[in-house]
Amino acid sequence: MFTTPRAAKVLALTALPLALALTACSSSSDSSGSSDGKASAKPAATKDPNAGLSTGTQLKKALAPATFFAKGFAVDPSGARDSGSTYAEPSTAPAATKPDCAKLDGTSWIAVTGVTGVSFAQNDYVNRDTSQDIAQEIDAYRTTTTATVLTDVERIAASCASFTDDQTHTKVKVTGAAASGLGDGAYTITLTDSSWENGTTLIAARVGTNVVSVLSTDGHDNGAATARKLTERIIAALKK
Repeated sequence: MFTTPRAAKVLALTALPLALALTACSSSSDSSGSSDGKASAKPAATKDPNAGLSTGTQLKKALAPATFFAKGFAVDPSGARDSGSTYAEPSTAPAATKPDCAKLDGTSWIAVTGVTGVSFAQNDYVNRDTSQDIAQEIDAYRTTTTATVLTDVERIAASCASFTDDQTHTKVKVTGAAASGLGDGAYTITLTDSSWENGTTLIAARVGTNVVSVLSTDGHDNGAATARKLTERIIAALKK
């Protein structure tokens, strides 16, 4: 958002009396500002479509801090990013007949929906000893788009019964279910593969105009407990 510098505002106010004096001397029109006596119509104010939405800088503060994560986990600098203090134009990719299911196995997996928000913040914590991964992201959307995103997550989970792991070239099984007690609605996806030591849990949760998305491979339960705990932690921070 750009604001008028204070100096410019002062100059504008200083010039106002002179402008009025010149107008009075050069025009015989009435106070309406129109020669035919009719008041000029004022243009309607344009509503800011991003009014009330959090910036990336604000969303970053709601991400779980380093103290939340268990010993051995450290943030991956390459995966920490946010949209700063500006907003981007939202976009929606044409609905694909078959989504790119392999995107589910990625730290920013929510991108599989093809719907982008106006601001975001995310990071990724990795345990170098165990190769376990925990990722967190918050995206802000205009109006009621969050409901659409969650519906898309459910639709994609249903259409992606399985996909091939790019690294192991083995089949990844995808299962999904609604999750209760998380924000304004949530959906959980579980990825399992016989070649993996542990599966992966993904959770997407709506919180007003935001969508929280997490990924976890931590623990021996396909990352489920850590994923839910992290989602709860972010939701609580957004509601403060």
